[in-house]
Amino acid sequence: MEARFLNRNMKHPQEGQPLELECMPFNIDNGVSWIRQDKDGKLHFIVYISPLSRTAFPRNERTSSQFEGSKQGSSFRLVVKNFRARDQGTYFCIANINQMLYFSSGQPAFFPVTTTAAPTTAAATTQSSHVNKDICMPSSEPGTSGENILNLYCE
Repeated sequence: MEARFLNRNMKHPQEGQPLELECMPFNIDNGVSWIRQDKDGKLHFIVYISPLSRTAFPRNERTSSQFEGSKQGSSFRLVVKNFRARDQGTYFCIANINQMLYFSSGQPAFFPVTTTAAPTTAAATTQSSHVNKDICMPSSEPGTSGENILNLYCE
C-alpha cells in the first residue's frame, strides 16, 4: 500500500494551499482510514472513507471544515483544504482487511527547512574518537530528513 502526494512532482506542501494525497490500497473492496503522525510521534485520526466514498470524520461527523475524503477509481484521496503548520506530519492510510490492519508507506508533509549557517571557529583536537550511531535517533546525514518518523525498533 502506498500513500503519496497526488501531484507526484511535489516535494513540500505550501502554507495556505490545498494538499492532496492519494492512497493506493491492495484491495479497494474495503475502505481506508487516513491518519497523521505529528513531529512528536502522536497519531491523529483524520477520516474513514468507505468503498462507496462515504466519509466519517472524528466524532462520527460526515463533513469537516479542514479535510475532504473521497474514493476515485482505485484510489482513496485526502485533501487538506488549507495546509497550515499544525497539519505538518507524516500521513498514512490504513486498511482493515480480514481483521488485519495494513499501513501504507508514510508520506512526509513538512514545510521546507530553512537553515542559517552558524559561525565556525577552529578547534584543535588531540584525541581521535569513534562514534557509534544510535539507530533510534533521527539521522543527521546530508540529504536525509530530520523528521521523527515512527521507528518500530525503538518504540
